[in-house]
Amino acid sequence: MTTAPSSAVPASAGEPGQFPLVLGLDTFGDLTHDEEDHPHSHAQTIRNVVEQGVLADQVGVDFFGIGEHHTDDFPMPAADVVLGTIAGRTTRIRLGSAVTVLSSDDPVRVFQRYSTLDAISGGRAEVILGRGSSTESFPLFGYDLADYEDLFEEKTHLFAELLKGGPVTWEGKTRAPLHNQDVVPHTESGPFPAWIGVGGSPQSVIRAAHYGFSLMLAIIGGPPARFAPFSQLFHQALEKFGQGPRPVGVHSPGHVAATDEQAREEFWPRYLEVIRRFSKTRGFAIPTKESFAREVGPHGALYVGSPETVAQKIAANLTLLDATRFDLKYGMPGLSQQALMTNIELYGTQVMPRVHELVG
Repeated sequence: MTTAPSSAVPASAGEPGQFPLVLGLDTFGDLTHDEEDHPHSHAQTIRNVVEQGVLADQVGVDFFGIGEHHTDDFPMPAADVVLGTIAGRTTRIRLGSAVTVLSSDDPVRVFQRYSTLDAISGGRAEVILGRGSSTESFPLFGYDLADYEDLFEEKTHLFAELLKGGPVTWEGKTRAPLHNQDVVPHTESGPFPAWIGVGGSPQSVIRAAHYGFSLMLAIIGGPPARFAPFSQLFHQALEKFGQGPRPVGVHSPGHVAATDEQAREEFWPRYLEVIRRFSKTRGFAIPTKESFAREVGPHGALYVGSPETVAQKIAANLTLLDATRFDLKYGMPGLSQQALMTNIELYGTQVMPRVHELVG
């Protein structure tokens, strides 16, 4: 028998019902190009991400996240290693996964990697767990997509047990059982914050509430307003399961430049190419300039524009979605390191202060 979920996992930030505004940046380790539009090596791209994280700390960004991916466009299979390097060069910024594909990983190893990051960083680690909307990790590590739901359900349950601290007893179908097992390293100040990333599944919203995780809404297309019922469902489910309040966050793609025109000109061709490639395996509709204009407009999912344009959209959707955290998934494969560094600097020095003004 599996042990019952409990409310022992604390909220990710603040006191219950009093969550601070958190503004972060996420990357998937997008393959950068040089100024002549030649692709960098995977190694150089990874080194570039380290510099991006260090700059994010310097300009006051609250959180820097790296998402696990396993493709040529996103050569980032070991985000925790890169985050550990950034931790050694920063002192303030919180660091974590923009998504860890828990379904194709081992919860014990994920816990150990991020509790190690928590130790290295002095208590600044977080983790966002996902089922795996990009499924390349399943065949890579020998998992069957037919077990997609069972894998995530059981592994989420085990991860919730690990976060409680102390010896763990757990049994399921997807890995060997644990019997009063001590899992190291122990964290110094209680569990690190943990979130469930949700891209459109009400069942995942309920699962997050059931096991006492915070909720991260991954909104990559269409009107953000359609996710407002998920926030409501999450709060209702927390109450039903006897959990304390947990924060809601939003993760969405975008790009910040000096002007709206410059941001769109830099972002559009890279966005089109990436969606065109992913459409073959993910079923995405290939965007047109008209559909792109809708997505970067007030009611779309892309945050592309000047600092004022992006700040206005972030503030509006935080209110709409009853959220207190926003993570901009910045960049696209093919953008230059200079464009990404400018994005980070503008986000920290201009977008973030303006969002704070707008949301009061």
